[in-house]
Amino acid sequence: MLKKRLPALLIFTAFFSISFLWSQTNQLPSQNSVNFWTRMSNDELAQRITDEMTDAELLSQTFMFGWAGAEPPELLYQWVERGLGSVKVFGWNTDDIYLVAKSISGLQTEAAEGRFQIPLFVATDQEGGWIRHVKGDTSITPGNMAIGAGGYPSDAWYTAYYISREIKALGINMNFAPTVDLFTDHDSSIIGTRSFGDDPDKTGILGAAFVSGSEAAGIIATAKHFPGHGDTSLDSHGKLPVINIDFETFKNRELTPYLYLAKEKVPAIMSGHLSFPLIETSGAPASLSYYFLTELLRKQIGYEGLIITDDMMMVGATVYAGTMSNAFKMALEAGNDIILSSTTAKLNEALWYKNLELMTIDETFRARVKDAARRIIKAKLEYFKSGNAAPLYPDADAIDSHIPDREGEKFFLEQACRSVTVEKQGSLPLTADKAGRVLLMGSLTSFFKAGKQRYPDAGEFHYTYETGPNETQWVLDNLPSVAPSYDTVIICVSSENHVKIAEYFKDSGKRVVILCNMTPTLTDKLQWADSILLGYSWRCDYSLKAMLGAVNGEFVPQGIKPYN
Repeated sequence: MLKKRLPALLIFTAFFSISFLWSQTNQLPSQNSVNFWTRMSNDELAQRITDEMTDAELLSQTFMFGWAGAEPPELLYQWVERGLGSVKVFGWNTDDIYLVAKSISGLQTEAAEGRFQIPLFVATDQEGGWIRHVKGDTSITPGNMAIGAGGYPSDAWYTAYYISREIKALGINMNFAPTVDLFTDHDSSIIGTRSFGDDPDKTGILGAAFVSGSEAAGIIATAKHFPGHGDTSLDSHGKLPVINIDFETFKNRELTPYLYLAKEKVPAIMSGHLSFPLIETSGAPASLSYYFLTELLRKQIGYEGLIITDDMMMVGATVYAGTMSNAFKMALEAGNDIILSSTTAKLNEALWYKNLELMTIDETFRARVKDAARRIIKAKLEYFKSGNAAPLYPDADAIDSHIPDREGEKFFLEQACRSVTVEKQGSLPLTADKAGRVLLMGSLTSFFKAGKQRYPDAGEFHYTYETGPNETQWVLDNLPSVAPSYDTVIICVSSENHVKIAEYFKDSGKRVVILCNMTPTLTDKLQWADSILLGYSWRCDYSLKAMLGAVNGEFVPQGIKPYN
């Protein structure tokens, strides 16, 4: 009889435990003596607030959730009501930037009604170049590798400044940028042109300038992906990358940019789901490693800012921890302050109730959670009371006057010109009177418009930017009927399929000019072309215009490929 009743008894016990924990969540003290806006030193107020918080409020403050769809669901508002510390705006939320501003305003209004009136950190990934989560009319910029090719710290500063001014207008206050991963593995599909290059010192200097420009515009910068994602071709979204380097290499290479950034007091660092088994012999990813985050980053380097995990929904995080609840636990114990999840957890998920329960029986874990919450609240006090913070309640009607940034438009074209790199000079410059009949091949309307301004009689051959195998074959099948009458072909290359299209012209006797606007390694198979220019940027009008200007002899490109 007992055996038959045991499963039901276990279910009842589990249900009772969860119910008890939630009842504890809602049994708040009748009155708190301070709130976020109390006049007091930031250190003292952060400590007072965390001293008065319940375990549920402390743990909630360490979570950062994203959401699916254009608008936040009711579930996310329920989390904010319970004290959620931060939210993340992903690329699938941002086609309508006016709705983004409205959503942020609604979430901040909910946060302001909380017991301590603590505002939310609202983060996104607006790195520039390839990674641009906030869409709409926000600027598509040349990006980090273009900055590295130009080599000017001022370009990193102003890039961050203008990007930050745009997202600030929407109420976003934290940017997961700059990426300071080194371009070490040239086969990497996850880093590529997101990197400043392969020089650790130069990356540190440019990264620090990016942080400073972000701060000047009123945005919290977050350097990533600690301790370095550059020496692997694997993407931690799908698998835990293993990087087999010794500590000496690691210290002199991966760690160097973070030494610059810690010295310049970067406000936040994102921990990566990356395993360095020759350094951390357990094989734990850095995001779950006490050694990497607490011993190395906190104690040895002396970093004092926030540590934020990369998305915990990535396989690179969960494969080692075994379960999501354990991954959250390990992340906090390792030294992360904010735990990021691209999805909004349900209110009864184990990642919540198991860790909340652990706080009641493990004082060491509770102290770690409280320390993380205190760091977060102190950082919020310093930011939101600085006089330069993003608006808590952005004005959707004012967005058009800020996005795109009018000053930024002029700067990004100039910066693109400084970054253009001549990989192969050939017949350049090619003015209309020297080029003969010109065929322009590419995807973006801006490319054809800028090309026709310089070569008015040019022909046009269009293909989509993300050309699939079927379309690639269609292009190859149709070129024989189009190409013969042209003397010069100017072709945009941003993918392996574009390389296949360009190779059609090998040994054709035509003058071929390659405009590479993605990872420069794409040109390895195209050295037969007459001329090759590097622009480094994904879908960037500014870079395409700059490269066409260089082809036409309007300026002499000075960019230097930022890796060996």
